[in-house]
This record gives sequence, structure tokens and C-alpha cells, in this order.
Amino acid sequence: MRKNGSSPVEKKSEDTAAGTAGRTDATPTGTDDVVLPKLGFVGTLRWAWRQLTSMRSALFLLLLLAVAAVPGSLFPQRSSNPSNVTKYLQDNPGTGPVLDWFKLFDVYSSPWFAAIYLLLFTSLIGCVVPRAKIHFKAIRSAPPRTPKRLSRLPEYGTVEIPADAGIDAQAAVRDAATVLKSRGYRVEVGDTDGARPSVGAERGFLKEVGNLVFHTSLIGVLVAVAVSGLFGYSGQRVLVEGETFVNTLVGYDTFSPGANFDSTQLAPYSVQLDKFEVKFDRESKAHYGQPLDFNATLTTKDSPSSPAQTQTLKVNDPVALGGTNLYLVGNGYAPVVTVKDGDGKVAFQGPVVSVPTDGAYTSLLVIKAPDAKPSQLGFVGFFLPTALVDEKGVAFGSDPDPFNPQLNLNSFYGDLGLDKGVPKNVFTLDTKGLTQLNGRDLATGGIVLAPGGSYTLPEGKGSISFDGIKRYVALDIRHDPGQGMVLVFSVLALLGLMASLFFNRRRVWVRTGNHPDGRTMVEYGLLARGEDHRLAGESTALGKALRAKWLVPGTAGADNGTGDNPTTSTAAHGSTTVSKDQ
Repeated sequence: MRKNGSSPVEKKSEDTAAGTAGRTDATPTGTDDVVLPKLGFVGTLRWAWRQLTSMRSALFLLLLLAVAAVPGSLFPQRSSNPSNVTKYLQDNPGTGPVLDWFKLFDVYSSPWFAAIYLLLFTSLIGCVVPRAKIHFKAIRSAPPRTPKRLSRLPEYGTVEIPADAGIDAQAAVRDAATVLKSRGYRVEVGDTDGARPSVGAERGFLKEVGNLVFHTSLIGVLVAVAVSGLFGYSGQRVLVEGETFVNTLVGYDTFSPGANFDSTQLAPYSVQLDKFEVKFDRESKAHYGQPLDFNATLTTKDSPSSPAQTQTLKVNDPVALGGTNLYLVGNGYAPVVTVKDGDGKVAFQGPVVSVPTDGAYTSLLVIKAPDAKPSQLGFVGFFLPTALVDEKGVAFGSDPDPFNPQLNLNSFYGDLGLDKGVPKNVFTLDTKGLTQLNGRDLATGGIVLAPGGSYTLPEGKGSISFDGIKRYVALDIRHDPGQGMVLVFSVLALLGLMASLFFNRRRVWVRTGNHPDGRTMVEYGLLARGEDHRLAGESTALGKALRAKWLVPGTAGADNGTGDNPTTSTAAHGSTTVSKDQ
């Protein structure tokens, strides 16, 4: 009881009343708004950086990059099919320009795709570098101290060493350290002079190493793709038997350079198509006529002064030449024709590439003779390797091999539009403004030619002859400087992923003590970082290894080799007790 002054409770009440009386607002006590410190510009940048470099952001950006690549497969791309883009814009005058404004025809070079790509690149680096530093410190640091109560760990066991074994607590700790080292643990032996010496061990650092290798490899793949986009190039060329391709810009039919492409990167090699052979199935009734094998025999030279070499090009078996890979992506027939004009002069002569439309190699072709006089000539039709005629007199293809070749054409004359400087597709003929000479619906009929045949055009416009057949191949030529890097980093990413899945981070502690009756008491506990379904098995294996270290086979309590021990009892948490009693 306090005689002088007020009690602590009364004093506190007085102070509270005085503080409340001095307030002019009606805010109840204790309900004032908490004033948070302002982040400021630097704090905002730090917060944004942490958000960007979080694993959640990296996964979101990776998914966003995959979604952003979808339009590249839905819409034609200028880098690979500029003519298709032009046709799409012509056919869709309303939506085409809008899609073009959003760069949906140039997805992979668009600013928004590059922004996602760079953000993902930055996010992965921001994730990997701090984690690598933390993991490096964890590898160099000692295992944590032994917990006071090992029995609280998920896996716990005990072993009693008989007194006549002559193993005290200090020796048992050293033996336990040896056993743990043999099982791949990094061991840290504690104070062996105390009453209860212990040892700590851990392993499974390869799990985090695998995670780091996986994410670092993703960065490597991004870098490799960027290198290919900057310094690589691709092109296409149709090569007829007997023709030669020289690796120059004018030698390509279509060419797509990288952002930093330089024409000096083109190696001065040459490729000549000597022969192209296709083997078709002639034995199976179900697959009769289907192609079995494609072989293109090439004569290649690394430079004009290099010796010629003979190489074979097959599907999925490219030919490497001058830092590029040549892929076989198409083939067909090239009928050899001669077109003479009304003056009897040769206006066109040579093979004409036809485009197959079915398995029987029914092929469409266009012939243009802009040098014909007095009028330019054009032909549209199809080529049949093996032609048959139905009851209506319509010819159709029945086999891909040239057993009965036939050329069916319609002829036109007039201005072909090739003198205006506007590029035209060689596989199409715009018949607007042209006058038709031949056709099935006309009195003159269509032109039907067999090899060696010729036809004189009406109105003295000239003639056309079918001289023979050649084959052609479509080549896809790619220089991809990051291709090897992509392969290496992809393999590393797979190995890192496997390591992160199959390795587990574990910690083990073993504590020993001397019993008054001379026995040595040993207890051990195991802890996994994350889920580890094999932790119980590791606990059992560790217990057997410790018993094998301390108990001589054939003596009391030793394992009899079958895993059965009549003197072993299991307690809570998988504890094992080995006694001397028999």
C-alpha cells in the first residue's frame, strides 16, 4: 500500500486524462492514422527492381514471351513470306493496316516483343546473381549447430554402443563423422572435449547448383538467340539439275539478313546440283507411290580456287558449307521448254520450275516470255508426270514418276507488266489486260504437249515446244552463329533441371554421450530442406551404417546380413536401440 503519492495506475490515468484534455480534435485516443515513411525516388526504383527480379516475375515474363510469339505463327511474317504479307494486306484492306501498325507481321522484330525479351533477360539475371552469391556463402559456411532436441526433427534415431566395445563419446563422434563423409556429407565436428560432443553434416548442394545452372542456361539460350538474330541470316534458292548456286546476295531467290548483317559474312562457296533422285514405294499396296527417300548429289567448292567435292544432301541431313547449313525443303519437276515469238526468234528457253500440288506431283507452272515480238507471251497450266484421261477427256495425274509426262497450257499475249519496275511473283500470271489465245473453252482449245512435241500459236504469235524434263530442289540456307550455343545451353539446362529434381538438400546431426554404466549413447536426427520423400530411407541407411561401424558382425546386436536384428527395437521417429542383452 502506497501512502505518499498516487499509485502507478492512478498516475497513468492522470497522464492520459491530461493528454486528452489538451487535444482540440475529436479523434478518439489510439485511433490516430499511422504516418508511413515516403519511399522516394530511390526507394521506388529499389522496389521496382525487386519486383522485376523476383522468380514470380521471371516466370510470368517467360509465359508472356511464349504468348507473344503466337501471332508469329498466325500471321505471315515479312522476314519469311513478304509476298504473303502483301497479299494479306490487299485481301484485308480494313484490318490489315491495323495489324501492321501493331507489328503483327514483324512480330520477332517488333518493339513490344523486344521489350518482353529484354525484361525477361534482366529478370533472370537479377534472380540468378543474388542466389549464386547466397549459395556460394552457404557452401563455404559451416553446418548449423546441433539442435538441443534432436527428437523433434522429422527423422530421429538412437544407437546404444555396449560398454565392452570400448568406444567412448569422443571416439563415437569421430566415427560418426567418418561415416557421414563416406555418404557424401560435408562434416563439421563440434567440441569433442565436452560431455556431449556432436557433429553436424549436410549435403545436397548440387540441388541449388542445378537450379542456378538451369536459370543461367536460360539466360545463355536468350543470348544465343539474340546472337543469331543479330549476326545470322537465311535465304532460299531453287536449284535445277545442272545449275550452280554461288553464295552472293544476287544468287538467292529470297534473303533475310540479321540486324547487324554484313555482306562480307557471305563465304564465297558454290553448289552445283548434279542429280536429284526420288525413290517411291512400289511394293506396298497401301502406300503405293509414296516417297521413301530423297537424294541430291551436289558438287561443292569452298572457294573458287578450292578443289571440288561431291556431297549428298538428304532430308534432315543438311550439308555444312562456308559456315552455313543447306537444308532440303522441297523438290519437283522443271519441264524444259522453248518459246519462239512471231518473228521466229527464241524468246525463252530453259527449265521452268513447277509447284507440286498433290502426291502424284500434279504441278502448276507459269511461263513468261517478255522478250517476244510483236507481243509478249505468257502461259499458265499444269504438268503431269504420268497423265491419264478420264471419260470426259480431262487429264489427271496418277503417279509421281514420269511414266507418261504431259504439259497442259493456256496461252496469253499482251503486256505482262514486267517493264514497270514493280516486282512480280514468278509463279503467278496476272491475266488482266491480256488476251487469251488458247484455252479449253476457246475454239483453239488448250495446248497439250508430250516430250519432244511442239505447238504453233494462233494469229502468228509464235510457238512453244516441250523439250524434256529436269528435277529441281528447294534449298533453305541458314547461317546461325548461335546454334551451337543453343545446343550447349539446352543440354546444361536439362542437366541442371535433373540435378534440381533428383538431389535433395539434407542436414544430419549426431550427438553422443557416456552413460554411467559404461554404455555410449548416440542419437541422430535428419532434416530436409523442402519435401524429401526419401528422407526416411536415408535415416534407415544411416542407422545401419553407424551400427556396422561400431558393432562387429557376429557379436551381440550386430546386423545378421538380412536386415533382421532380434535385439533391435524401434521407438518413436524411427529410433533404434541396440543392447548387449542376449
